Amino acid sequence: MTQDAMIDEWYPVGLFSQLDMHGRKTALMGEAIEVALDAGGNAKVTCGDGRRALPVCVRYGHVWSSRGKPRKDLFAIPEADQPGRRFVDVGVVRVRCSPLRAVENFLDIAHFPFVHTDILGAEPHTEVQNYKVDIRQEEDEVWATQVKFYQPQAAKSASGGITTEYMYRVPAPTCSVLYKTCPPRPGEWDVITLFVQPLAEDLCDVWPWMALFDDVTPMTDLIHFQQTIFLQDRSILENQIPRLLPLDPGMEIPTRADLTSVAYRRWLKRHNYTYGAQLVAQ
Repeated sequence: MTQDAMIDEWYPVGLFSQLDMHGRKTALMGEAIEVALDAGGNAKVTCGDGRRALPVCVRYGHVWSSRGKPRKDLFAIPEADQPGRRFVDVGVVRVRCSPLRAVENFLDIAHFPFVHTDILGAEPHTEVQNYKVDIRQEEDEVWATQVKFYQPQAAKSASGGITTEYMYRVPAPTCSVLYKTCPPRPGEWDVITLFVQPLAEDLCDVWPWMALFDDVTPMTDLIHFQQTIFLQDRSILENQIPRLLPLDPGMEIPTRADLTSVAYRRWLKRHNYTYGAQLVAQ
């Protein structure tokens, strides 16, 4: 495996619904690219000079591409094919941080009471209960299960505070899938994802996407709720030092609440997923 292992992964580069034939200029891992529709109405991605076509797939409302040659298909989210769900394209938020930092922050529940006060958490409910984390060998994914946390408003559809159960899944270096208690349907999971486009090692576009059971809340309110949450995160992310994600275990001291982060960093290091990472102390 090469030092640039992340170059052969899939990354979100835009919303399919917003494409036209004029194209949208953006970047992927330091290279200028353009995302557009071709004459047949299909998504196409080319590098900045327009001479080289990049791999393309369209899934979960987004266009995905790669600077290299992906060795496998884009990861599956079975709930995306489940009847009755509402699919929410939240849009994009630009963040001046490592794309890996953005994913790790999404995996962290300890910050809920302090960053998302009176929404996803509140004092004095600050303790992170024991939960399980493992790197599933067959899927080659990081999973955290049995995560429980009291939340004043777990979702836009929630009518009051509840103890919410979470499952976190990391199927790709800059993507995470969150499964959480669905207030209208206790037997189902709401699905909230974080798809991160690495523009550079210290700059990224974050594309949240949701698959929900919620037939009541207006779409604008669903989008605004999720954007509010992530904009609260952005102020924290842009002030983290170092800006890149440290992979050396001695560079930052984890707590018991950081089990998912520890597993994520170990998984990144194992695969040489180092774009946006800091490997040694400086």
